[in-house]
Amino acid sequence: MKRRRANAELNFWGQTVLCHKTPIVIAWWSAALPGLGHMLLDLHLKGFILFLFEIIINYHANLNSAMVDTFIGEFDKAKIDLNAQWALIYIPFYFFSIWDSYHSAISINEQNALMQKSPLHVPMLTIHTFGMNYLEKKLPWVGAAWSALLPGAGQFYLRRIIPALSLFIWSVMIYVNCHELDSLQLLIDGHAIDSMKVLKPEWLLFLPSVIFGSAYDAYSKAIEINQLFEKEQRAYLEKEWPSDSNFLFQREDPHEWQQ
Repeated sequence: MKRRRANAELNFWGQTVLCHKTPIVIAWWSAALPGLGHMLLDLHLKGFILFLFEIIINYHANLNSAMVDTFIGEFDKAKIDLNAQWALIYIPFYFFSIWDSYHSAISINEQNALMQKSPLHVPMLTIHTFGMNYLEKKLPWVGAAWSALLPGAGQFYLRRIIPALSLFIWSVMIYVNCHELDSLQLLIDGHAIDSMKVLKPEWLLFLPSVIFGSAYDAYSKAIEINQLFEKEQRAYLEKEWPSDSNFLFQREDPHEWQQ
């Protein structure tokens, strides 16, 4: 009979664990960049779509350019740069992303509460034509460090293929369009002023959210995977060797121990 609810899933695409989420933290990451909060909830398709629309609407609204102009005090230029039509579309989209991630986290916590006393059903190893996956403990700081250097690398370290590919695609697109690497090369060559000129703020402002969001995701998911590993080990040992505190003392004659 098929289980009504599953508390974990392991396949060659990665692993998904049903566990408690902090809604305010999820909402904060959605506020930093729509789609990130949903990625932390393992709602990858919804997160990818929201991130795609964030890029499209933000770019056409010139929102990041207007923000940079505001930061340096050029308010008149910010008004000219900002596309009002696209900005009006962005406002409900932005707040919907925050609201949806917050309420999705609450719903997932309710499902997690219902599964607290249910037995864990997850394989230790899965083998498929396209690859294999297995449970093992990971170092959270290693995943975070790799994702900070290149968003998506930490997710590959954790063998989470879907978010890794998504982050790789978006990070490469942002790095290329913001000319951050060109700017770094000019800065190394001693052309500091030129290095600032080549940067594209409409793309550059996406980078901090992607880098730190990817690092946080890798760190938190490594902890979840470690907890899943320990639960699977505990469930296996309890099944194979049932706990009985009196099994060492089961004798026909209880007085034998006094002889």
